[in-house]
Amino acid sequence: MEGETRDESKLRDGFEDNLTPLEPLDLSKINTIDDMVRAMSKTAFTGRTIGEAADVLEEMRNNKECFTVLTLSGAMTVAKMGLVICDMIENKMVDAIVSTGALMAHGFIESAGMTHFKYDKKMDDKKLYYAGYDRVYDTLELEKNLDNAELIINKVLSDLDSDKTFSSWEINKALGKYLKENYSGRGVLKSAFEHNIPIFIPAFTDSEFGLDFGLLNRKRKAAGLKEFKFNPFIDLEYFTELIIKQNELGIFIIGGGVPRNWAQQIGPYADIIQKRMDLPKDKFVRYKYGVKICPEPVQWGGLSGCPFSEGISWGKFVPPEEGGRYAEVPCDATVAWPLIVKAVLEREKMELKELQKAIFQNKVNRRFNTTDIGKEIILMTEELGELAKAYKKENKEELIDAIGDLMIYCLGLCEILKIDSKEILNKIVENNTKREHKGYMKKDGQKLE
Repeated sequence: MEGETRDESKLRDGFEDNLTPLEPLDLSKINTIDDMVRAMSKTAFTGRTIGEAADVLEEMRNNKECFTVLTLSGAMTVAKMGLVICDMIENKMVDAIVSTGALMAHGFIESAGMTHFKYDKKMDDKKLYYAGYDRVYDTLELEKNLDNAELIINKVLSDLDSDKTFSSWEINKALGKYLKENYSGRGVLKSAFEHNIPIFIPAFTDSEFGLDFGLLNRKRKAAGLKEFKFNPFIDLEYFTELIIKQNELGIFIIGGGVPRNWAQQIGPYADIIQKRMDLPKDKFVRYKYGVKICPEPVQWGGLSGCPFSEGISWGKFVPPEEGGRYAEVPCDATVAWPLIVKAVLEREKMELKELQKAIFQNKVNRRFNTTDIGKEIILMTEELGELAKAYKKENKEELIDAIGDLMIYCLGLCEILKIDSKEILNKIVENNTKREHKGYMKKDGQKLE
């Protein structure tokens, strides 16, 4: 009772309440980035959140029904994170991108063969200005780079149809196409074009791209040519149409700002479209998965530090009790982001033994059964029944799902019993190649008696 001292006979051991046990970080067992990230997930503080974020990203990626939006803010491309974005695009971790314009502009410069430099602290900012070095914290963008980029952007835009009204995703697509046709190597806009991933820049005028677009129109007006038209609502409506037709949604957030809010507001927007236009409320559009990497604290009240739980109150996210799954990493993205993405990429190539351990760890994380062997066998029997039903219905997708579930139960059971699944399979395959079984066919096609 409140106000009384503890009764020692009623103290609990953690396992009774299905709490997840932690483990020491043993560097002697770490051989890969994924090893490290998995081990960190069993520790505490920011390390644990990095491990949890990798698990959520993996689940998003493996869920074929999930449409994942990547939002980007901060100087991530000038900070040399551009190829991490390419990795996410090329490895099917993302289906649409919402970004600041500056981030895409710096990435465009890199993709067009230009270079960024490390800031030399011996140079003060006044000297940097006259030398044409634009400082982004500890990194320099060259004014020459921006001038050269403007020439390319001017050429790409000038080849567009001046009778058409454009949006940011269409301009980004045109720039990606140009990069593919004229430059070797990888780049964000180029990879997005090659994989048909739309990139939206909600605050398009707040960027080098927007300034170059405005400058081109000034030049065209002075020359008596028709100005190009831009309408940000084309972006909004195209993004809305993409999102509302999806079955499940995920979001991976770097930083916050306009890109994050613009992507998240789709839930409230879909809601008010139905409500204020007296349309049938046939779909509740919310993100089921979310990963956020941002060091901003929540108490400042800005969106960048806003937790996913707050977004639930706006109708942007599915509550955890309804299946929502989220991870928030309070860390510099240049540290946490590459670790998370690389860990998930390594999981794709896991050895059977590693896969067995990962399946068991997922059981621990989700508080599924990890001790009752009889219960596991019963659940496997149920899945075998599902397999039989799928076979009877001749439904290939359900067959695949049932086989996958059975494999997960088998590997999970191996880990519970501390059995090496790869060793078992190798022994069975070896034994079977040496045996002759009655009723089987010989190589010559003759049936054994």
